[in-house]
Amino acid sequence: MNIAILSRNEHLYSTKRLVEAALDRGWGCRVIDFLKCSTTTEKNRHIIHYEGEELTDISAVIPRVGASRTFYGSAIVRHFEMMGVLTLNKSLALTRSRDKLRSLQILSKHGVDMPKTVFASNLSNVDDVINMAGGTPIVIKILEGTQGVGVVLAETKKAATSVLDAFYGMQVNILVQEYIEEANGEDIRAFVVGGDVIGSMKRSGSEGDFRSNLHRGGSAKSVKLSRAEKSLAINATKAMGLDIAGVDMLRSKRGPLVMEVNSSPGLEGIEKATGLDIAKKIIDQLDLCINQKQKKDKIGV
Repeated sequence: MNIAILSRNEHLYSTKRLVEAALDRGWGCRVIDFLKCSTTTEKNRHIIHYEGEELTDISAVIPRVGASRTFYGSAIVRHFEMMGVLTLNKSLALTRSRDKLRSLQILSKHGVDMPKTVFASNLSNVDDVINMAGGTPIVIKILEGTQGVGVVLAETKKAATSVLDAFYGMQVNILVQEYIEEANGEDIRAFVVGGDVIGSMKRSGSEGDFRSNLHRGGSAKSVKLSRAEKSLAINATKAMGLDIAGVDMLRSKRGPLVMEVNSSPGLEGIEKATGLDIAKKIIDQLDLCINQKQKKDKIGV
């Protein structure tokens, strides 16, 4: 069995852990920089070349595609799918999850609870936008931002108006969300694999920062989820069509709320916070999916 990890950097913690888990299973495993892949498409034929080599012996792929490279990365994942290679996650789910507005629209359609969110152009009345989000304080997010970059807490109407005017003046697409004060700068990440929550952690922002991203100096510890939180995380992952997801939630007075569903969640924070072998669980799921695919191929389904 030969699998590939699509990653820009073989030395990244998550990439290394997945390779280790695959090798422990006795599989062949290689890291492929998807930006160095090129594709050929012709009638009934799809080919991927990597550094001059045609890739023909890969049974399954685990994408680790960064947000800034979603378009190219998802195109390569889609080409693998056209070649009949099993992918964990699918290209469509990957692109859906990376579009913040689209993902929230999909989650809403599937009945997933979330903070009230407003999307409006720079021709909209700023006062109306603030009021539609429930009034200040509000959270303003750049649509293309990741890891807490481009996220601003506006505590007063004057501050909110200034930030919105600035972003709109730069022609930046933004979301405006209600601020969940009772979350106290903490959120929950549930790591979902194969339709089950396999680990969870509570993340807290650094002093004075309402954002809880670990990349911005936040801290994390293992946390036990309620039944409602587990159900919400699983339903959100299913709605997005993902096999693997990091579901970020806030604890609010009206129950858990989904902020985001991450299609390439990092392993370092969750493994260190929980002590769990998340990489092994991902490889377990991939093994199950491969076996199911082989059975279907055998009977011609």
